[in-house]
Amino acid sequence: MKRSCSMPFGANLLEDGRVNFRLWAPKAQRVDLSIENGAKGHLALQPATAGWFELTTRDVTVGTEYLFQIDGGAKVPDPASRFQPRGIEGPSEVINPRTFDWQDESWLGRAWEEAVVYELHVGAFTAEGSFRALDEKLDYLRDLGVTAIELMPIADFPGRWNWGYDGVLPYAPDSSYGRPEDLKRLIQTAHAKGLMVFLDVVYNHFGPEGNYLHLYAPQFFTRRHHTPWGDAVNFDGPDSRAVRDFFIFNAIYWLEEYHFDGLRFDAVHAIVDDSKPDILTELAETIRRNFGEQRHLHLMLENADNAAHYLQRDSENCVHLYTAQWDDDLHHALHVLVTRESDGYYADYASQPIRKLCRCLAEGFAYQGEYSEFHHDRRGESAAGLPPTAFISFLQNHDQIGNRAFGERILQLGPTDAVRAAMEILLLAPIPPLLFMGEEFGASTPFLYFCNFHGDLASAVTSGRRNEFARFARFSSPELRDRIPDPNSEQTFLQSKLDWGSLSCECHASWLEFYRKLLSIRKRVIIPVLNRISKPRIEVCDQNSRCLIVTWGLADGSHLGLAANLGDERVYLAAESNDVAAPFYASSPEALKGPEGILMPAWSVVWSLKT
Repeated sequence: MKRSCSMPFGANLLEDGRVNFRLWAPKAQRVDLSIENGAKGHLALQPATAGWFELTTRDVTVGTEYLFQIDGGAKVPDPASRFQPRGIEGPSEVINPRTFDWQDESWLGRAWEEAVVYELHVGAFTAEGSFRALDEKLDYLRDLGVTAIELMPIADFPGRWNWGYDGVLPYAPDSSYGRPEDLKRLIQTAHAKGLMVFLDVVYNHFGPEGNYLHLYAPQFFTRRHHTPWGDAVNFDGPDSRAVRDFFIFNAIYWLEEYHFDGLRFDAVHAIVDDSKPDILTELAETIRRNFGEQRHLHLMLENADNAAHYLQRDSENCVHLYTAQWDDDLHHALHVLVTRESDGYYADYASQPIRKLCRCLAEGFAYQGEYSEFHHDRRGESAAGLPPTAFISFLQNHDQIGNRAFGERILQLGPTDAVRAAMEILLLAPIPPLLFMGEEFGASTPFLYFCNFHGDLASAVTSGRRNEFARFARFSSPELRDRIPDPNSEQTFLQSKLDWGSLSCECHASWLEFYRKLLSIRKRVIIPVLNRISKPRIEVCDQNSRCLIVTWGLADGSHLGLAANLGDERVYLAAESNDVAAPFYASSPEALKGPEGILMPAWSVVWSLKT
């Protein structure tokens, strides 16, 4: 089977063998195609309407490397390049997507209720750091109980290592990981093993190095809005139609040409768009319309605004726009309970963390319009009516580890018993869970912030990174801040690679068995009931004892029950009803029902299903 996404820009190979080139360059007077290999030369693109330049020619073929030359001066890569064999500063390559022979025609994806997501960085997941090396780990992930892998951004970025959020060519998988066919082969192999593959995409900004759009299309950006990265992407001003299409087609391209099963949209709260419909709405509606119900497609948000309206379901509980959102509220409340940290945004959860955790388990968001001291504003919208599957839970992800000065993982911050109890909640709750690479075997390697910028930008990033922590007491002196790893150092990147050899140690192997056991229970008990979950009830939420009981009603009258003690002392929980019964999982054999209630040892969890 052949798959190809026909786009209104970039280099598209036509059925008759010609190649069509289109570039939106409203500032340019002249655009030439500069052929960089073989019979080198220049071909003029013809000006069209609304700032477009176009050329259809037989003088280039698959494998031709090219640049666009603007007004006889600067040569720039194709912003919609399908591949950059020599990185973002080098030429783009004409790719024929139809040369890859797909063998997964019968793959229609998996229902969202089955999702157990595993987030990973391609470069740091294996020693080799490539698509091919990741391919060899798919059996391990399947056997763990994962049903979906989520790749951190792979769009072409500056340098040899980067988290991926500094990408500048969003259509080109970074060449450090392999060629396009290597990525396609990875996705095809994953599908053969029953694994979905999601991709993290960044539509809120371009990276600070290697972005040439200002030279020939300054209308791509607007000064009417400002973001943490400077001028905002122009989604709502004059000439914004071409900008919106650039990103909408990017999403369609990954889903169609690469057969990804879903996309995670990074930090959409940083996208400023006053138009109707806004870009997030138009993006999701176009994807749903384009693919219909042909296959399971899942669209996920990171959105600090807790904008619940993007997650609404219809009367049949079907997704309209976005499938789910990363639930930072749930993470923050649980992190405070496990570590007792209260710096930064954790300050919003230091007060009544049990109550906030209960609300997250029952309703999704802790903040649904309440005032946030950290944000200095009201935050969030009502999540009433949203099912638990509209959220994604986690105790670790790339941000929550990598944004720490030394990239510490949760086991370095909280007691082992506390981390185990937190995962006993997350992996069995009726909320799809996300794991971050290595957490399942208690990885001791850090995940540091790394990039590979050059010159003054590299120095600015290094000093900026260290100065970010000046407000924390432990980094009050410049000498202490200088100990924070340099993001641009190759050693910082190498330190972040997983140590697979550590699995030979019993302490790591036992964590892996723990995760496998819980995910096996999830598959057997939780997933079959997820589409029957009705409104939950918070039965016990005791801030003093750090105990809770939450029950979720099922459509057939059954009840899924959670009882947890997230404190250091054992307690009796006196349930107001008999809902917490028939346990299918108990973290401790001492957690038994007695005449005074349920005996809950310190940091213990009980899950039950009463029919």
